[in-house]
Amino acid sequence: MREPNGLLATGGDLTPATLVSAYAQGIFPWFSDDEDILWWTPCPRLVLKSGNIRVSRSMRKCLRHCDWTLRYDQTFSEVILHCATVARDADGTWITREMQGAYQTLHEMGVAHSVEVYEAGQLIGGLYGVLLGKMFFGESMFSLRSNASKVAFIALSKACAQGGVKLIDCQVDNPHLLSLGATSMPRKDFENHLRDAIKVNMDEILSNPLCLVPTRQQTLPERLGSVAAQAAEELL
Repeated sequence: MREPNGLLATGGDLTPATLVSAYAQGIFPWFSDDEDILWWTPCPRLVLKSGNIRVSRSMRKCLRHCDWTLRYDQTFSEVILHCATVARDADGTWITREMQGAYQTLHEMGVAHSVEVYEAGQLIGGLYGVLLGKMFFGESMFSLRSNASKVAFIALSKACAQGGVKLIDCQVDNPHLLSLGATSMPRKDFENHLRDAIKVNMDEILSNPLCLVPTRQQTLPERLGSVAAQAAEELL
């Protein structure tokens, strides 16, 4: 798992059971269209302690004056499509059509969630990820306006803090997330936190990964039991 950092396995599938089992063990898929499915568990792991979100002076000014609104799980398919298609670097997107379909299924099962930012009713930014127990695994974000994805991430962190989710997985180093307070954590510490956050015996998870799936579909704030912000200025 040293070179490349965290590559654990190749192959398999993206069924709900496989994905839930992987996330419960701190493993996530990341691959391109022309590759087999690649499974990763990097060390160190980039994480954000939900209570330690860093909001800069300029970001506070943005929140105060932008007049943006927030919604949760209302347009998941649009969020993941934007994450896949908004301009990326020369390597292109890793969110293949197969990945989009797999996470859409997880969303319909109540496992994957989105945070959305709107301006005058138009979606301008957002993020999506997976919630298992008291652990949120961030997957991707996008912006069509400057700072829109940061607003989504701040909203996520505050909702998680209210709902008892102490740690948000950010996977690998990213300057965008580092600026918001994300820090590196050794893999062993991450795995220990993961066990405490999910609180289901690993033998049970491995034999029946879907035991972690909610009994009914709920929005992210409903699952967290939090009163999530509905407008950017409420995040101040």
